[in-house]
Amino acid sequence: MYDAMSAVSHQLRGSGFVFGDGTLIATNYHVVSEPLDPQIVQYHIIFSGTGRQPKIHKAEIVAKDPVHDLAILKIRDTLPALKLGSDTYAEDGQDILMTGFPIGSILGLYPATHKGMIAALTPDVIPSANARNLTMTMRNRLESPFMIYQLDMTAYPGNSGSAIYDAETGDVVGIINKVFIKETKEAVLEKPSGISYAIPVKYLRMLSNKKGFDVN
Repeated sequence: MYDAMSAVSHQLRGSGFVFGDGTLIATNYHVVSEPLDPQIVQYHIIFSGTGRQPKIHKAEIVAKDPVHDLAILKIRDTLPALKLGSDTYAEDGQDILMTGFPIGSILGLYPATHKGMIAALTPDVIPSANARNLTMTMRNRLESPFMIYQLDMTAYPGNSGSAIYDAETGDVVGIINKVFIKETKEAVLEKPSGISYAIPVKYLRMLSNKKGFDVN
């Protein structure tokens, strides 16, 4: 995000990837969900390239799916795009890769690629050990959950929105959206659980088709 009034005007909130015609960027809804302040100069931006002098693209949110934690942004430039994989769920044990910007606000714009595998297909809500900790949203999702991938892979803050893709074909199979936290949020960096979750790519295709974007 660009914020003209902030001490750090260009802020890195998460990762994303290019798909479709090269002007569409997929990321998580929670990465871009904070409303822009109409009183000051704020707008969404996409960084491309690496290092200290990336190219900056002004972006517009063109589709949102809060239920599946997905958002699509559009830029004017055209960038190399990833191919979306099949809507069929990936199998347990499938080798995958993830490329994104872990802790990007600290480590900078240097993409990191990690290897892992699909561990399971599981409901999108991790049941709470204490019923008092269940929010209404969690209760609703437990009653009618959709399935997401549990990954044997370590993701960090900044990886939200990263593509996970087939290690052999390079086709996108999902989008990283959360990490299992064992203790506190601070423990994510010091003691990562090694368990991450991703939204199956079929939900991104559904959102794209709903908006009339050609992503095939």
